[in-house]
Amino acid sequence: MKISDANTLHLILGGARSGKSSLAESIAKQAELAGLTICYLATAQAHDEEMSARILQHQDERPQHWQLLESPLYLAEALQQALQSSDCVLVDCLTLWLSNCLCHQDSEFYRQQKSLFIEFITLFISDTSTYQSKKLIFVSNEVGHGIVPMGELSRQFVDQAGWLHQKLATLAKQVDFVIAGLPLTLKSDALISQISEQQN
Repeated sequence: MKISDANTLHLILGGARSGKSSLAESIAKQAELAGLTICYLATAQAHDEEMSARILQHQDERPQHWQLLESPLYLAEALQQALQSSDCVLVDCLTLWLSNCLCHQDSEFYRQQKSLFIEFITLFISDTSTYQSKKLIFVSNEVGHGIVPMGELSRQFVDQAGWLHQKLATLAKQVDFVIAGLPLTLKSDALISQISEQQN
């Protein structure tokens, strides 16, 4: 894996059990082999036995020596903290964070947290001095391919997830969509160069 001096953002989307987390962890392991230190930033909350089992499975599958930071609500603050001690931060996952925020108080709480999050990501991309060579890997569920939900909160969740993904995709250096364990690259330097050559 070639590691550049630029600070970069990698967005990985996919459905449930698509293999998106495995891809993200594989990329983080490659970054570690290149000399970067890794922080796993978890957003899940164990509200029931099924979610507890999912969390334990993820814990068993990832390297135990990685730094672990848990932040179900205040993601921007957690990212700043993680990047102080680690070179590469893997966030799994954004849609759980979104769900936690929407259910925590009201939609205004999420709007505040989203604003802080986007502000920080924009700063991360532009501040090449503070965050030089730092990497962010975001895992998120693509939920916009199903039927439109009946409930108001569910529709709000789908809408907000779609808008969040669009914003991050514009800022990301690479975007992948994972299905059946196979990644489909939607955005990368190579693809952008190829499109540019075709247009010239």
